[in-house]
Amino acid sequence: MDKKYSAYLCTGCGIGDVVDIEALSGVVSSEMGMECKTHQALCSADGRALIEGDINENGVNTVIVGACSPRVMQDEFTFGDDKITVRANLREQVAWSNPPDADKEYVQEQASDYMRMACTQAKKSELPDPYLLETVNKRILVMGGGIAGLTAAKEAAAAGYEVTLVEKSDILGGKAVNWRHSFPTKAPWTDMETPIVNDLIQAVQDADKITVKTGTEVARTSGAPGNYNVTFKGAGTKSDWDAPAKVGVDEQDAIDKGTMEDPNVGLQHYMKDNPDGEKFGAVIMATGWTPADVSEYEHLGAGKFQNVLTNAEFEKIAGQGKIVRPSDGKPVESVAFVQSPGGSEHDRDFPYCNSVTSLVALKQAQYVREDNPNGKAYILYQHMRTPGNMELFYKAAQNDDGIFMTKANVMKIEESADGSLSVAAEDTLLNENLNLNVDMVVLAAGMVPTTKDANVVNLAYRQGPALSDLDLFDGYADSHFICFPYETRRTGVYACGGVRKATTVDETIDDATGAALKAIQCFESADRGVSVHPRSGDKTYPEFFMQRCTQCKRCTEECPFGAIDDDEKGTPLPNPTRCRRCGTCMGACPERIIGFKDYNVDMIGSMVKSIEVPDDDEDKLRFVAFVCENDAYPAIDMAAMRRLGINNLVRIIPVRCLGSVNMVWIKDAMSAGMDGAILLGCQYGDDYQCHFVKGSELADKRMVNIAETMGSLGLEVERVAVKQVAINEYHKIPEIINGFVEEIIDLGPNPFKGF
Repeated sequence: MDKKYSAYLCTGCGIGDVVDIEALSGVVSSEMGMECKTHQALCSADGRALIEGDINENGVNTVIVGACSPRVMQDEFTFGDDKITVRANLREQVAWSNPPDADKEYVQEQASDYMRMACTQAKKSELPDPYLLETVNKRILVMGGGIAGLTAAKEAAAAGYEVTLVEKSDILGGKAVNWRHSFPTKAPWTDMETPIVNDLIQAVQDADKITVKTGTEVARTSGAPGNYNVTFKGAGTKSDWDAPAKVGVDEQDAIDKGTMEDPNVGLQHYMKDNPDGEKFGAVIMATGWTPADVSEYEHLGAGKFQNVLTNAEFEKIAGQGKIVRPSDGKPVESVAFVQSPGGSEHDRDFPYCNSVTSLVALKQAQYVREDNPNGKAYILYQHMRTPGNMELFYKAAQNDDGIFMTKANVMKIEESADGSLSVAAEDTLLNENLNLNVDMVVLAAGMVPTTKDANVVNLAYRQGPALSDLDLFDGYADSHFICFPYETRRTGVYACGGVRKATTVDETIDDATGAALKAIQCFESADRGVSVHPRSGDKTYPEFFMQRCTQCKRCTEECPFGAIDDDEKGTPLPNPTRCRRCGTCMGACPERIIGFKDYNVDMIGSMVKSIEVPDDDEDKLRFVAFVCENDAYPAIDMAAMRRLGINNLVRIIPVRCLGSVNMVWIKDAMSAGMDGAILLGCQYGDDYQCHFVKGSELADKRMVNIAETMGSLGLEVERVAVKQVAINEYHKIPEIINGFVEEIIDLGPNPFKGF
């Protein structure tokens, strides 16, 4: 579009007290060539009327607002989809981050640079044309017929959408069909309840919008949100498209013949050979969990003694009637519930144990008491977890005279000739050893998600059939556990119930409802051509200048969400509805051919170059900070709100993710005389907090190349740093940023200054 610019400076919230507004307006009008107006409160009705008047009467369509942080007052400074608005953060990052005695000249230079960058950003921004599919399919595929899957299907159908529910067994209900009781879901939180699974099954079978396929599994899933192509197979059968995670010599011949897919190539073969799959807009994984293998604990008799069972096996027996011993059918009078492997594993629970397995032990102990008024149940644990209202359920069991609970280290279980079991335990709360004689022992096998060792969705994606990097989450299908529940690393595929985390029935229902809403949101967003979380509503998407593509495959390999496939030559094949707009592909591309309409390599590079770098004053060093918009940028704002103080030699540029930072920005900044550059992003590693999963980690890895570049320029490696900060660690901001500045001051100015 033909742009007509106008900039507006707010004098409120302390901005006018620390900045010479008239001089700042002069910078905008003289250097940037834009008309500039001021107002005491641009966010007020009068302030907005000033801007709208210029839009309606003077044809202004590109607005630059120098006021508060772009994280606030978003409605007040939005003027329609056909207008570009860019905001300079003069309040938090100038007025509120400087102490009262700050040097006025330094503060003025800081404000001027922020306006220069904002005006440059406006000049380099274009209005996006949203990516729209020709046809958006709004059917939902639900995988799994347990409580999670049944609930997700029921809720999605209630919202008016067609659903296909696929269950690999011949009946619906999952593990819940074997339950005798379920946990309490209402006050007084002490009484077990009748399982709701049969009611859910009936509701699903009665729903006109739900198609049920039992004895069926997903063979392959291709496509993207709004346009998935899914083929099915009989449960337990093999498919030509059950590709291994790694392709070996034996498989390569099959690939060459076109009968098996290489996970790294082959999407085109799949689409050609499987054109008749069913179409869906989104997928909900509700495939549940399997009991953890406890056979390795030989001292507990698992798999050796008939009357040593897992909690899942015990529940199945209890659900069929009165509890009897597997060895001889004798009614059970005493049971030991062992929550921890003991022995050399002292003070540890079984793998994948959690609060649910603790609650299961409490529930099953009550079964023993139900069946026999004189029955005895012993719960031997290292950790008893009963969160929230479930503490009342725990206390009710404590008050039962026939239920005994103690922290204990189970050392050995032995079997008598009649099948009875002897349980030896030590380190109890009673400070004495125990030797219990019981009819049965129940081991608290944990809940292993089905995605741990299986490619449940069988994706026909460039990055392979699995959900990618599940080892980060112990196999659980999740993208960002705290901020974005139900989302997986594959946009359009949502997880709920035991495949996402260990859940009670109440939590499973909430989970499934949330996943259904996420699925609906996903294809409805695709229908509007906008992104899903975390950049919800974003109309931009990565555009590729393919003429310069070298087929290096870095974009396809580094995309956290598998949004890019490639053809046989390695040319990228973008799938915009899979994309979450993080820009990691842009940061990865060595040829700089990937960008967004309002966020690209040229734009950020030009913003860096617009910063005025004094070359005649050793006290006026300049630093650029590329700051993640999700955690680090809000933390900086919060630090400013608390007047914690940030060095005014630093210029902050928000980025979508550190993964989007193209290292050419740092090279250009150093070449232009910048004295230092810092990348500030989310935590990564086991306790990662990155909204795009691995952006900070990628940025850290890319610093190896920067170190080489700095060396070739004859500059100290210390002039560039990557730091992590959580959104609530605003108190660390001054230490991180100011500390970095002080380190560079000790090194002295960049020798390229003035060239």
